[in-house]
Formats: sequence, structure tokens, C-alpha cells
Amino acid sequence: MPLFMAKKEVFAWIKQGRKTIDVRKGKPRQGNIAVFQSGNNHLRFPILKRETGKLAEIVRPDNFKQVIPPAENLQAALNYFHCLYGIYDGQFTAYYLADLKK
Repeated sequence: MPLFMAKKEVFAWIKQGRKTIDVRKGKPRQGNIAVFQSGNNHLRFPILKRETGKLAEIVRPDNFKQVIPPAENLQAALNYFHCLYGIYDGQFTAYYLADLKK
């Protein structure tokens, strides 16, 4: 069960069901349930699938809104990650989360 620390805004997006794909730097973590923590708050979501690759391969025009909901375009979503990780050309993992609101 991977534990992911989340900024307050990211935690809110996940809780509201606006963010259904979580992208993290590095290789995929084992487990079928993602646990997100922000302060003392926790959320658990089943992981439907994982996708690995370069950032531009997994954050695309067809899914950037599910990754960074307030992004107006793909470049804005990629810029969000550049602010977090700087210039990193290594592997990223996208975790596709189950929609618990359905």
C-alpha cells in the first residue's frame, strides 16, 4: 500500500474527485491501494492501473486535466511538475485511481 504525501490543494482535488491520476517521480510502488496523506488527513483509493515513462509521455493532451485539474492546457500541467521536481528527465509513474463517487 503506497503512502503518498500530498499538498493541501492536491489532497482537496483528490477528495473532490477532480484528480483521478496521480503522477509521481520514480519507479512504480507495489500495492493495490494508494493512501494519500495531508497533515492528519488520509484518503484511500484503489489503484486501477499504473503507467510509467517520461513525464511528457504520461501527461498528455487527453489526460492533463485528470492530473492537474486547474491547468488550462498541457504546458501548464507540465510546468506544475517542473516547479516540483525541477528539470528531471527520468522515469515517472502515473497511478490511475478508482472513482469512488460512482
